[in-house]
Amino acid sequence: MSATSPTRPSVVSQALARDRLGVPSVIMFALTAAAPLMVVGALVSTGWGVVGTTGFPLAFVIIAVILSLFSFGYVAMSRHITNAGAFYSYIAQGLGRPLGVGGAMVALVAYNLLQVGLYGAFGAFLKQFLADKAHVNVEWWVLSLALWLFVAVLGLLRVDVNSKVLMVLLGAELVVVTIFDVVFLSHPAGGSLNFEPWTWGALKDTAGPAFAVAVTAFVGFEAAPVFSEEARSKNRTVATATFLGLAVMVVSYAITSWAASVSIGVDNTVKAAQDTLETGGPFFPTLVEKGGAWAGDVGNVLLITSIAAAALSYHNTTARYAFALGRERVLPAFFGRTRARSGAPASGSLFQTIIALAVIVLFAVQGWDPLVNLFFWLGTSGGMGVLLLVTATSLSVIFYFARDARGEGAWARLIAPILATIALGYVMWQVFNNFGLLLGFAPDQSSPATWAFPTAYGVAAVIGIVWALILRGINRQDYDAIGLGARANTARLESAEPAEVR
Repeated sequence: MSATSPTRPSVVSQALARDRLGVPSVIMFALTAAAPLMVVGALVSTGWGVVGTTGFPLAFVIIAVILSLFSFGYVAMSRHITNAGAFYSYIAQGLGRPLGVGGAMVALVAYNLLQVGLYGAFGAFLKQFLADKAHVNVEWWVLSLALWLFVAVLGLLRVDVNSKVLMVLLGAELVVVTIFDVVFLSHPAGGSLNFEPWTWGALKDTAGPAFAVAVTAFVGFEAAPVFSEEARSKNRTVATATFLGLAVMVVSYAITSWAASVSIGVDNTVKAAQDTLETGGPFFPTLVEKGGAWAGDVGNVLLITSIAAAALSYHNTTARYAFALGRERVLPAFFGRTRARSGAPASGSLFQTIIALAVIVLFAVQGWDPLVNLFFWLGTSGGMGVLLLVTATSLSVIFYFARDARGEGAWARLIAPILATIALGYVMWQVFNNFGLLLGFAPDQSSPATWAFPTAYGVAAVIGIVWALILRGINRQDYDAIGLGARANTARLESAEPAEVR
C-alpha cells in the first residue's frame, strides 16, 4: 500500500473492523443468508415443482443432524484459527496449502452462484407482485438491478450497519412465519393433518435432489467464523451463532414446509407448485384462500424483502472470502484492502458487485428464466459447492487435530468429524448422482447444465491447486502465509522459520 500524508488519514486499510459484532449480529448474517420465508416461499416451492417430492421436512431434519455433527469440529477449529476465509483456511491448515487454495476457488464460485441467483427470484417475484397489485409491468431485470444497487451500496458500509438492516428484516420475517404456520396448520386440507412428508417413503425416490435443496437452505449456518475477525468474544460468539442458527433453521424450515403442504393438500402440493412455476409468481395461494388477501400480500412482501436480506448477507460473505485471499496474496493484494473508516472489504465487495451485474445482464439479454434458471439452478448448484467445502473441512478437522489435540476432547476433534465426514460423503454422492433430476431433467434426458456446474467446481479446484504450487516455486513467503489470516503479514517477515502448515 502506498504511503500516505501524515495530515491526511488513509482511506484504505489492511484489516477488518474489530469488535463490532456480538452474537445477535453474527446470527443475523447466518439466518438471513437462509431466510425461512425465502426457503419455503421460493426454494422449497420451486423444489416441489422441479424435484416432485413433498419429503422436504424429513430432508431438513436429516441434513440438520449431519451439519450438527460437523459443527462440533468446525467450532473447535474456529477456536484456534481466526480467518474471514473460514473454509479456505481450515482446509489449508488441515489438508495442506494447495488443497486450501483449491477450496478457496470453489468457495468463490459457490458463494457467487448463491448470491447472484437471488437476483432472479427477487426480480421474478416483485415483477409478478407489481403486476397483480399495481397493474404495472416492469421487466424482472430492472427490479433485480435495483436490488443490486442497494446491496452494492450497503456492502461498502460498516458491517454493523449491515447487521442492523438484516436484524429488522429477519425479526419481521420470523414473526410472520410463525403466524403463517398457525394459519396453515389450523386449516389442513381434508380437515386433518397429514404426516406423510415426514416419512422416508415420501423422500426415498428423490433423496439426492431433496438433500441438495436442503443443503442450499442451510447455507449460512457456517457464516459465524467468516465474521470472527469482527466479532466480540470470538469463541463464544462463533459457537453460539453456529448451533443456535442451525436450531432456528431446522425448526423453521421443517415445520413451515410441512405446514404449507398440509394446508395445500399433500397430494396436490407438487401439481400446485408446478402450476405456480408457469406464472412465475410467489407461492402463497393458501394464505390468500385461508387468511384473506392481506395475508397473501404480507407473505409476498416479506418473501421479497427476505430475498433482499439474503442477497446482502451472501454479498458480505463473498466479499470477505475475496479479502482473505487478497490479504494472503492468493488473489492480487488489492483485494486485501478495506475502507479505513468502515472496515468493509471494499475491493472484495466491488468484485462481487461486478460479477453480479455481468450475470444479470447476461440472463436479461439471453431471455433465460429468472426463477428456474437463475435462482433455482444457480442457487442449488451453489449449495452443492458449499457441500463440497463442508465435506472437505470435516476431513480437515480430523487431520488438523491429529497433529496436535490442542486441548480439544475426542468428541469434537475426532468422533463427530468422522461421523460427519461419512454422512456428508453419502449426501454428496446422492447429490452428484441425481444432479440432472435436481435441475428438472428426466433420468434419460441430457443437458449441458447437468455436467457444467459440477465441472466448474472441478476446474476451479484444479486452478487453485496449480496456483498454490506455482506460488510455492516463485514466492515462498506468500506460499507460507496461505491460510494464516491476520497473521499472514507476520508470517512473511518470519518466513525463515518452519512453516506452520504442511
